[in-house]
Amino acid sequence: MERKIRVIIAKAGLDGHDRGAKVIAAALRDAGMEVIYTGLRQTPKTIVNAAIQEDVDAIGISILSGAHMTVFPQILEEMKNQGVDDILLFGGGIIPEEDIAKLKELGVGELFTPGADTTEVARFLENWVKEHPRNIE
Repeated sequence: MERKIRVIIAKAGLDGHDRGAKVIAAALRDAGMEVIYTGLRQTPKTIVNAAIQEDVDAIGISILSGAHMTVFPQILEEMKNQGVDDILLFGGGIIPEEDIAKLKELGVGELFTPGADTTEVARFLENWVKEHPRNIE
């Protein structure tokens, strides 16, 4: 039996708008994934710690505050500090195209903007997990 893809959806920093995060969490659950929603105002360290504890395949960050060029690099740095190199970091929200390119160069897997089809997000995760299998018992 194939195990379910496990994903954490988180809101980092002071961003208090979580409708998009909840929509994505529900869509990924509907696609058959196990989703842990950490809630609002998480720190990069709490997000990465939760990802390790929950043994997830991916961390999804929803950001609408404009702090994406701070939040994503901080999470990537925390992942590096904790030796996490087999968990995907992806996200979505209001992020300008030029910043999307920069964040991808830093190591963010994919970024989805408002209006993205939720099935596209699920398909991206499914493909990523197939291409990057983790040795989990």
